[in-house]
Amino acid sequence: MENQESFESRVDLSKLKEGVEKIREQIGKVIVGQKQMVDLIITAVLADGHILLEGVPGVAKTLASKLVAKSMSVDFSRVQFTPDLMPSDVLGTSVFNMKTSEFDFKKGPIFSNIVLIDEINRAPAKTQAALFEVMEERQITVDGNTYQMEAPYLVLATQNPVEQEGTYRLPEAQLDRFLFKIEIGYPSLADETEILLKAANRKGQQLDEIEAVISAQDIAAYRETLTDIIVDEKLLGYIAEIVNQTRSDQSIYLGASPRASLALLNGSRAFAAIQGRDFVTPEDIQFLAGPVLKHRIILTPEKEMEGVSPAEVVQQLVAKTEVPR
Repeated sequence: MENQESFESRVDLSKLKEGVEKIREQIGKVIVGQKQMVDLIITAVLADGHILLEGVPGVAKTLASKLVAKSMSVDFSRVQFTPDLMPSDVLGTSVFNMKTSEFDFKKGPIFSNIVLIDEINRAPAKTQAALFEVMEERQITVDGNTYQMEAPYLVLATQNPVEQEGTYRLPEAQLDRFLFKIEIGYPSLADETEILLKAANRKGQQLDEIEAVISAQDIAAYRETLTDIIVDEKLLGYIAEIVNQTRSDQSIYLGASPRASLALLNGSRAFAAIQGRDFVTPEDIQFLAGPVLKHRIILTPEKEMEGVSPAEVVQQLVAKTEVPR
């Protein structure tokens, strides 16, 4: 207990906690409920990871992404993925300059701090593949030239899990680059009633109510703080054990990669910090195991035919993994 107190006095999380509360407050002006989704998005921003938001149309996936971007004073761009979208429409293209007789690179919408990719599974494989380098290395290479992205850099992608017409399944290599997959369900009856009350009394546009409350410098400072969040060695073993279980379980055809272990570590640190703690608990890891792992595993055909979801299998793996004491 004495050690814990000394940890608490050593790591000052007050500014981080204050910034997180400000973001929650801004998003709460428009979004009703969905506390878990908001916390996971903020966690991903702090952990420097990309997010895949999945849900049926109309559950505020795009709106949530815009609200997060607007609550930060950083650049924001949106790309609507469509079946005829080309890689150059996303990355940019070289244009011949008549005055200088040279090619100038015209940057695409991927050059921003927060990039919202709406309906990411609408574009064909070659356009999806154009995101591989930028999502992993925060840079793109065009015509032999490399262009670095400015920090913070975050891709927020949305997709509709139900509609199959005119969609292209995301490749595993791309899914693995998302820190979290957040599934957004329907609101409760009470929440939906509140949504209608807000809409009935609203004057003007929803986004007009949102103010930028933190800067890129603030985010960089918060991320620096995360390196001081304590993760016990036993908990590192716990993370490794959970991820390793995905590679040996009979229900799973393809298990998670070491990138998933790192995602679970970084995510747990950020999640502990936004709760005001400077140490990670087994509960943090258990809570984030679903968002980190469910899009990184492929179930066997037999399990899929039984109607079992990856989220349920991850839950079972976590339940049977011994919690360190």
